[in-house]
Amino acid sequence: MNRTFTITLPPGLRLLNANQRVHHRVRAELTSAIRGAAMATCSEDPTMRAALVTAGTAPVLRHAYILGVLHPPSRRRADPANWYPSFKAAVDGLVDAGVLEDDDHTHVVGPDMRIGPVVKKGQLALIIQELTTAEHAAFQWATAPAARLAVTA
Repeated sequence: MNRTFTITLPPGLRLLNANQRVHHRVRAELTSAIRGAAMATCSEDPTMRAALVTAGTAPVLRHAYILGVLHPPSRRRADPANWYPSFKAAVDGLVDAGVLEDDDHTHVVGPDMRIGPVVKKGQLALIIQELTTAEHAAFQWATAPAARLAVTA
């Protein structure tokens, strides 16, 4: 049975938006804060902590599908894809924590970004679903002819 973990970053954490034009140093600081928060959340979550202990020095998951959920601070319209830099930093934090070996296409599908319910101050959540090698392969472009047809049709 495939395992599923939910990692919820702290509400009010300052996030990166692709539409922002910030100084590279500020961007680096925000990226580091998000990455560190994701890593810390992995060790604070009891289910993930147990999986990390069981895995030892190996990554918890070999392959995963990641759904990123943006919980906005208000009901204003939002484009969750614009928050990709924040989701990317959070996924890097999963790698830092030892959940994944790497976040490249050979290990991870996603993150797919979606909008979630409003949370005071805003919040990011990552839903990480374990994939078998066969399930992961089904997502790969080279082995998914139906996906190629849908794009070219």
